[in-house]
Amino acid sequence: MGMKISLGSDHAGYPYKEALVEMLRSQGYQVIDCGTHSTDSTDYPLWCIPAAEKVAGGEADMGIVIGGSGNGEAIAANKVKGIRCAIAWSDETAQLASQHNNANVLSIGARMVSLETAKRLVDLWLSTPFEGGRHVKRIEELAKYEAGLPME
Repeated sequence: MGMKISLGSDHAGYPYKEALVEMLRSQGYQVIDCGTHSTDSTDYPLWCIPAAEKVAGGEADMGIVIGGSGNGEAIAANKVKGIRCAIAWSDETAQLASQHNNANVLSIGARMVSLETAKRLVDLWLSTPFEGGRHVKRIEELAKYEAGLPME
């Protein structure tokens, strides 16, 4: 059984989501498609929050959210307790999302990058390990804040 990845998108991200679902399945990943299921206008929280909830609840290992810019989608995903969603628009931002931030959800703006770039960003994010070290304390501080505990 491969890693499970949940995906959610609004109408702007729908074509990219469909292409990423196909790519991920062909690579052996299990995919949970949280929608949307067309290019009809819709609101990103309805699809991106459920994708993030799958990760937070342990039903998925990682998540991907996609919209026009990726900004609103990341904001929505980050509303879910336990989610660290990063926006990627370049190879470096995708790698650092994993390497330094241990991001468990990736956000992509379909109007910001080409589909070819989006696929590469997902591959880089999934294949880059978390570096640990000095970054562990930062991840722990985020978790403490989320739990209402002092960060230091």
